[in-house]
Amino acid sequence: MDLSLSTRTVGDRTVVEVGGEIDVYTAPKLREQLVELVNDGNFHLVVDMEGVDFLDSTGLGVLVGGLKRVRAHEGSLRLVCNQERILKIFRITGLTKVFPIHTSVEEAVSATD
Repeated sequence: MDLSLSTRTVGDRTVVEVGGEIDVYTAPKLREQLVELVNDGNFHLVVDMEGVDFLDSTGLGVLVGGLKRVRAHEGSLRLVCNQERILKIFRITGLTKVFPIHTSVEEAVSATD
């Protein structure tokens, strides 16, 4: 399965909608998108993972890398996910302590860190 990416602006946040599988083959596409957004001055990102069917360690690495990039600019990276099988990956790896994870884009956009 391929990876679909689209971006939109909601308030002062840039929302990246991700669909499909984030794995060793598709993760570079997501990495490129996150790098491009940060290089363009978008430091407050929301990654909407509602359409993600699969996430592996490569995908986790890309998200952690994105978080490091935005934090270097005093930014933030929030995740939107309420699929139990994807949330379980974040719990097992301890990344629920690293990423703010929200149940909707609206919640992520209005949250304060």
